[in-house]
Amino acid sequence: LAILVGMAKTGVPGLGIFVVPVMALLFPVRLSVGALLPLLIAADVIATLFYRRHAQWPVLVRMLPWTYAGMAAASLVLWRLGDQGLGPLLGLLVLVMILMELIRRRYGWHHLPHAPWFTHATGLAVGFTTTLGNVAGPVMNIYLVARGFTKEHFMGTMAWFFLIVNLSKVPVYGSLGLITADTLRFDALMLPFVLIGGLAGRWLLPRIPQKLFETLVLVLAALAALRLLVQ
Repeated sequence: LAILVGMAKTGVPGLGIFVVPVMALLFPVRLSVGALLPLLIAADVIATLFYRRHAQWPVLVRMLPWTYAGMAAASLVLWRLGDQGLGPLLGLLVLVMILMELIRRRYGWHHLPHAPWFTHATGLAVGFTTTLGNVAGPVMNIYLVARGFTKEHFMGTMAWFFLIVNLSKVPVYGSLGLITADTLRFDALMLPFVLIGGLAGRWLLPRIPQKLFETLVLVLAALAALRLLVQ
């Protein structure tokens, strides 16, 4: 489980979302969200150490304010509602993003990823989905693939973006009671395996061709979205 988290952050984006339903089997659904967050932060730290020089900061600066707006909206949802229906909603959102990317590729919609409204919408979606269930990876994956980033720029931008965002979620989850002593003890036991996964992903990334890399991102995102729809 923790190995997959590490690999997703350093080598195979989209892989980590499969951890979400597994965590929900180990903990109550709401607590599983809080239990996963420290593991994600640890993997983000590893990823930034590997790819810290490759981040595209202009993209992050434009997207972060909208991401925080999405986080605020999701915090209200977590506070007022239970978990029923959230999985299908998130899965549907990811599938819509995949469909938009396929349409862009088919019809040469090359200016879409650079349009301000698309960046703003993606930021809102990422903030909303990451706060609800740590499942924003596919949304961000598709956005960065659509911008035509190289593997290294992709990984560096993802690493810094989610390190900033996930650290920002700690006080939110703490105030909602999603992080407890039990979840932190579990996280402490899993941390060495996050490191192993991070090293494995770093070894794997240079060995994946660019086109295969982009295809893997889209396929894994689609599978993850379908899994959320049927959970």
